[in-house]
Amino acid sequence: MPETPESLLARLAAAGIETRTVTHPPVFTVAESQALRGSLLKGEGGGHSKNLFLRPARQAAGPYLLAVLEETRQISVNALARAAGAGRVDMAPAEALRAQLGVEPGSVTPFGMVNAAPGAVRMVIDAGLVRDHEWVHFHPLVNSMTTAIRPADLLRFLESLGHLPEVLDLPPPAA
Repeated sequence: MPETPESLLARLAAAGIETRTVTHPPVFTVAESQALRGSLLKGEGGGHSKNLFLRPARQAAGPYLLAVLEETRQISVNALARAAGAGRVDMAPAEALRAQLGVEPGSVTPFGMVNAAPGAVRMVIDAGLVRDHEWVHFHPLVNSMTTAIRPADLLRFLESLGHLPEVLDLPPPAA
């Protein structure tokens, strides 16, 4: 059975990791998330993400790819894949998202790695997201909640699960 938001948050607490979680109406896009910040996340500065779950193109071998990007990052999927050294990729179908990360579309999150077998999903995270913010915000497996965590604690938690997130310096947007 996949983790639940409650069991995920309990695991983080048991690991001594400080988090702050708010409940809100479900959000499916970055724009919807941004609209809630003024009322629900008062005083919660920090980085927010957009997350892409990708699969190798045309039945190529290799793990799935979870890309965790700063929400304002503009990069094509192909440029992202090249920067990550992932070869050609496509958006993964909802069935793969459920099977690998245990989340529904609209709830893609690095916390989904709690449900992934080590080696099945490769995770890359935007260096700007972990370098430039004291706190980063992600859905704790559902898109009706947002959890703030320090970037170093997120990376340490993922490593404790057997995942080695790769911090990726992405090229700046084209002029």
